[in-house]
Amino acid sequence: MNASKEDARSWLGNAQSIAVLTGAGVSAESGIPTFRGAGGLWRNFRAEDLATPEAFAENPDLVREWYQWRRAAVRKAAPNPAHYALAKLERCKRGFLLITQNVDDLHERAGSRNVAKLHGAIMIDRCIQCQREREAGDQDNCECGGRLRPGVVWFGEALPEREFLRAAAAVEKCDVLLVVGTSAVVYPAAGLIPSATFHRAKVIEVNLEETPFSANVDCSLRGLAGEILPDLLPDS
Repeated sequence: MNASKEDARSWLGNAQSIAVLTGAGVSAESGIPTFRGAGGLWRNFRAEDLATPEAFAENPDLVREWYQWRRAAVRKAAPNPAHYALAKLERCKRGFLLITQNVDDLHERAGSRNVAKLHGAIMIDRCIQCQREREAGDQDNCECGGRLRPGVVWFGEALPEREFLRAAAAVEKCDVLLVVGTSAVVYPAAGLIPSATFHRAKVIEVNLEETPFSANVDCSLRGLAGEILPDLLPDS
């Protein structure tokens, strides 16, 4: 089934509970480079070679330099119309959770409050020894003497259990799952899409390109999230 934009707008308007899953495409529209796009290389390193516990153990200075570069890009970026549309949608609905695979803070800066960050937060540092978290800065070490690492989920690490359980519960009970700007190939986040279908939610996909789930969702819309999402908002 591939319903129209008008159908999707109606579903969102009538829904009592909405879950949203966002991916790198939303941040890319604000100018933040994606891992897999043309801007995904840094000094000839692949993200997969830097975003690992092993890389940090072998060369922590290099990894921290990369994250400082990424943080600078996030600080320069501004939320785009897709971020603002999702924040507005949250204000319209009592049952709402925004589940994001993005580690930037653009959703929060746009006004989103009920956010489950599956892959952590790039603007946070965490001590590898005492696990204390703090706002990211220039310090390399914690007061306890432990090394500070970015507060993100690296390749090979498990997702934060509390955040994923929040996401899974919201998807199981939502009337509509809105999937925006994600390639839908990274698990376990991608598994939330068939879970929504199994629990009889309407699934709306907004993405530039086809994904592995495009043929099976209820409505698949092609284009920029910043152009499509404002048109999907129900009347407030």
